[in-house]
Amino acid sequence: MIPSKSKACLLSLVLLFLSGTVLAQNATEIVKKMDKTMRGESLEAEVTMTIVRPDWSREVSMKSWSRGSEYSMILITAPARDRGTAFLKRGNEIWNWIPNVGRTIKMPPSMMMQSWMGSDFTNDDLVRESSAVTDYEHELVGEKTIQGYECYKIEMTPKPDAPVVWTRVDVWISKQEYIELRAEFYDEFGELINVMNGMDVKDFDGRQLPSRMEMIPMDKEGHMTVLEYKSMEFNENIPESFFSVQNMRRLQ
Repeated sequence: MIPSKSKACLLSLVLLFLSGTVLAQNATEIVKKMDKTMRGESLEAEVTMTIVRPDWSREVSMKSWSRGSEYSMILITAPARDRGTAFLKRGNEIWNWIPNVGRTIKMPPSMMMQSWMGSDFTNDDLVRESSAVTDYEHELVGEKTIQGYECYKIEMTPKPDAPVVWTRVDVWISKQEYIELRAEFYDEFGELINVMNGMDVKDFDGRQLPSRMEMIPMDKEGHMTVLEYKSMEFNENIPESFFSVQNMRRLQ
């Protein structure tokens, strides 16, 4: 027979293992719900991006369309010098249309972490090549109240061979609305590089979502990029054929 102390120890180990498994499953489910809430099956949005620097600022207006995690399109509508510039994601392929020179460029993976339109967002941030759901392992590591919302803190670490440069991303997701209110991005040395804050929650097409996203680089004082969402329409009937290189060139 197993001594009672050994039974108690064995039971504790089993419960600890089961607890860890449940937490891991819950963390992934939370991230899935957040992704579904903020992305939907499809999304059409109008956005203004403001790039803030210590001695100047610049504003860029755009329209964006997405269908799941595989397809997205961004069209620049202002300023005039950039109007018509477009970005397309189809699966793992990223394309850029530059109307001023009449060129279509297929962007290599090495460009995904470069600055997008001179902002503090990367090409990956805007076209979302990497996926919070499929490219990361998730662990529920704590809870915190942010802007009056009770949030889960989830630590995300990239899976092997995932197209991700961050060694860790910590995200705070509200418990009831499943919206992302904060994200911290860490490099291979464990240094905090960027912080993104979701703010000014408003109703968009029946969903409570941040209308303002701020990306702040930690090593550049006075630098910040702000995305302000003017409108969001979810689950519109956007066909797969919309996301083509030919259509990217025709968008106005």
